Amino acid sequence: MKRYIFVIGLFLIVYGLSIGVPTIQAQPYPNRPIQVIIPLAPGSALDITGRFLVEELKKILGTQLIVINKPGASMTLGTDAVVRSKKDGYTIAYTGASSIVYTLATNPEIVPYDPFKDLEPLGLACFLPYVIAVQESSPWKTFSELIDYAKKNPGKLRVSTAGIGNTTHFALEMIQSLTGAEFTHVPYSGGGDFLVGALLGGHVEVIIHIASIVIPHVEAGKFRMLLVTPKMPEFPNVPTITELGYKQDLVTSWLAFYAPAGMPKEVKRVLVPAIENAVKSPELKRKISKLGFFSDYRSPSELKKLSIEDYETALAIAVKIGLRK
Repeated sequence: MKRYIFVIGLFLIVYGLSIGVPTIQAQPYPNRPIQVIIPLAPGSALDITGRFLVEELKKILGTQLIVINKPGASMTLGTDAVVRSKKDGYTIAYTGASSIVYTLATNPEIVPYDPFKDLEPLGLACFLPYVIAVQESSPWKTFSELIDYAKKNPGKLRVSTAGIGNTTHFALEMIQSLTGAEFTHVPYSGGGDFLVGALLGGHVEVIIHIASIVIPHVEAGKFRMLLVTPKMPEFPNVPTITELGYKQDLVTSWLAFYAPAGMPKEVKRVLVPAIENAVKSPELKRKISKLGFFSDYRSPSELKKLSIEDYETALAIAVKIGLRK
């Protein structure tokens, strides 16, 4: 009898354990902390906006999100770490257009992944608008006046960007191609202060730069914005190039969420709407706006389309100006 009771008891224990395993495995996503890899250093625009978004996602997902900064190799080091991570939704990237589009277009040898095959787009979060600015005391009140002058005086106007192969350089090349104007390019790779100083000091007549850095000088009455890309709601009177009748928008920088390709559909069904809700949060929009950026959600399919179009544009420019063969 005791042997019978022992056998029955052992059977119930084993059975209980066996049915407990799938119960544990079936816990809904997420059931543990999610790592968010940011491929730039703390304090960068990518890092600051990423941490704002992480705070919103914590509320929506009801779980801990841990930010890990992994800078290096033009943002490809951290992005590659996500490509190589488990495809379970517990490691995602908050990265920028540089790691998806522009480094691949100019220096493909340092990109160890295929961003269009190895990464799963989860949603675009925000844009970093660029502006074309001149000194407030300059004779050009509009972008059209600037272009007219440049056409009549080829190469006379000096335009500063953040360096050869930078997104702002691509924007300059697009302006020349679309308008037929010819400028002299003066690249500054030392950072935002160099570009501002170049314009303030009269070393160049025009700069193409991140709006957040230019705007304080506009508000101080030193700079005038002639063009913006993309449209900034805070400056409705500053046109985009397509609003002036040209056929193509200028390239710009954007920030977005990605996961390693092959992530389970049930995980994506949780993450994608969570990211959408975070980006569309009024509180998040206010925080982003104060930085001179703006949140503008794009779905995974829209993000993929945008990134492919930007890559094709950037590659064509890179070939044209000799950065790629």
